Amino acid sequence: MKMRTLLMGAIASVAFAPVAFADGHVGERGRDGEVKILYWQAPSILNPFLSGGTKDVESASLIIEPLARYNEKGEMIPFLAAEVPTVANGGVSEDLTTITWQLADGITWSDGTPFTSADVVFTADYCMHPEGGCAQGAKFDGVESVEALDDKTVKVTFSSPQPNPYGPFVGGESPIIQAAQFADCMGAKAPECTTENFNPIGTGPFKVVEFRPNDVITMEANENFRHEGKPAFAKLTFKGGGDATAAGRAVLETGEFDYAWNLQLAPDVIAKMEEGGKGIAIAGFGPLVERLEMNLTNPSPDLPPETRSTVAEPHPFLSDEKVRRALSMAIDRELLTEVGYGKAGAPTCNLVPAPAIYASDNTECLTQDIDGAKALLDEAGWVDSDGDGVRDKDGVKLSILYQTSTNAVRQDFQALIKDWWSQIGVETELRNLDASVFFGGDPGSPDTFQKFYADVEMYANTFNGTDPQTYLAAYRCGNEPKPASQWQGENINRFCDPEYDALIDELARTGDIDKRAEIAKKMNDMITKDTMTIVPLVNRARVSAHANSLGGVILNVWDSELWNVADWYRMK
Repeated sequence: MKMRTLLMGAIASVAFAPVAFADGHVGERGRDGEVKILYWQAPSILNPFLSGGTKDVESASLIIEPLARYNEKGEMIPFLAAEVPTVANGGVSEDLTTITWQLADGITWSDGTPFTSADVVFTADYCMHPEGGCAQGAKFDGVESVEALDDKTVKVTFSSPQPNPYGPFVGGESPIIQAAQFADCMGAKAPECTTENFNPIGTGPFKVVEFRPNDVITMEANENFRHEGKPAFAKLTFKGGGDATAAGRAVLETGEFDYAWNLQLAPDVIAKMEEGGKGIAIAGFGPLVERLEMNLTNPSPDLPPETRSTVAEPHPFLSDEKVRRALSMAIDRELLTEVGYGKAGAPTCNLVPAPAIYASDNTECLTQDIDGAKALLDEAGWVDSDGDGVRDKDGVKLSILYQTSTNAVRQDFQALIKDWWSQIGVETELRNLDASVFFGGDPGSPDTFQKFYADVEMYANTFNGTDPQTYLAAYRCGNEPKPASQWQGENINRFCDPEYDALIDELARTGDIDKRAEIAKKMNDMITKDTMTIVPLVNRARVSAHANSLGGVILNVWDSELWNVADWYRMK
C-alpha cells in the first residue's frame, strides 16, 4: 500500500479527461479548405524514432499519435487509449511493475485497417531492437516486456516498480507506428525504409500526400479519423525552410501562412511584425533550455567513427573539467537573454528549469567571472606559452570548433561567446549549419548534432510532460549515438558515470514527489554545476504566431505545439 500511496502522490496534479474539441460548431470534415503551417527548420523525416529534432517530431504528430499525451496545463489525457491507467482504476498494478492500456473503440489507421494492440507491441519492439537506433530509447528505460493480452489490451511490464510508468507511448515523442507498414524495417534496416519513414500511415487527423524532405509536406484530411467533423481543414501544407524572420513575417505581416513556429527573434522585432495586423504572437514558458553541449570525446577526423563516438579516446582538452568550468564562467547569461529573447527568456544554470519543484537552486553561473575563469585555467596549467594569445598545455591548444544551427539569435550568441572566450585565452572557430541537416538525424551525414563532430555545440530541446525522468535518463552510459545505433541516441556528450546511472534507477523506483524532486535536482546538478558537461544558458519561452483568422489554437509547452490541430478551424 505504501507504493500505491507514492504513485498517487506523484500524479495528484494530473487530471484525466477525454479530449475536448472546442470550435463550437459542427460541420463536415474539410469544410474550411486549407491551413498553412511554417516551420523554418524543415522536417527531414516523419519518424520520431529516427530523429530527436523537434521539427520532425511535431510534423509527424499530425499523422501518428501516442496512447496519451499532455495538454496545455501539463495534464495527461488519453488519445488512442480509452483512459489513462492508474492504480485507482486498476490500470497500474499495486506493486507498480505493470501498466495495462485499454485502447479506445473505433480507431482505424488512415488506410482503413484496424488499430490494435499488435501495433503497440510492434512499436516497442521497433524502438527496443538491439541492432537498431532509437532516438526515443529513454522512453523505454526499465521496460522488461510489452505484450498484447487481446486486440485492445496492452500490458507493459517493468524490471522494477515504476511510480512513473508513463514513458512508453505517452507524448508526441513516443507515438504508435503501424506494424504492417514497418514490418520489414526493424533494427539496422530502420533508416533504409525511405517510403515508410517519409509516408507513415497514421491514426491522426491528416495523412501524407507528398513529402519533399527539407522542403514541404502536403497533407490531406484523414477520412478515417475517429472524430466526426474533424479536422476542419481538407488540406494542410507544412512548409519548411527559410529563417525565423521570414516565418514571422509570413504570418504577422503578409498573412501568407496561418501558423509559424519558433520565432527565435528579438522581442522588439516580433512586436514590430505584429503591427502588420495579420496575426498575433503567442508565448509560454516550459522546460526549453538553450545550452552548450561539451564534447567529452575526441572529434578528430583522423580517428575512426567508432572512436569518435565513445570516451575510449577522451577529448584533448574538454575532458578537463576546469576547462569546461572556465568556459562557462566567461559567459554573461544576462546579456545573452537581453540580446536574444528579452522577456521571452530567463538566464538559467539548470538543464531542468521547470516545473518549479524540479528546478535546482543553482544560480552560481549567473554571474560572469572573466578573471576567475583565467585564474582557473592558470591553476590547471593552461597558459599561453608562445605568446599567440591562445592557451596551451603539453602541445594542445585551447582551440574550439563551436557549431550550431543557422539562426540570427544563435549567431549573435556565437559572436558574443567567441569574444568572451578570447578574453580568457581560448581560440574559437564558429560554424553554423542548416537546421534541417543539423537536426535531421541522417546517419550518412557528418553534420548532425548527434554525431557531434565539433568541440562545442549549441541548441535547445525540452521534454514531454511535467516529469523529467525520461529526459534525465537519456544520459545513461551506453546511450550515446554511435555507428552501431545508426547514430541515434540522446547522450550527445557521451557522458558516463555509474553514480548517475544509479540515480536514474533510484528516480524510477521513487514515488514520493518531494523525494523525486530531490533526486532529479541532484542529477541536474551532476551534469551541469558539478561537471559542466552541459552548460545551460537561457530558459526560453516557446514563441510562435498564428493568423487572426485561425481559431482553436492553444499553445502547449508540455507536448507538441500541434497537439490539438484537429481542433483548429477558420474563423468566419
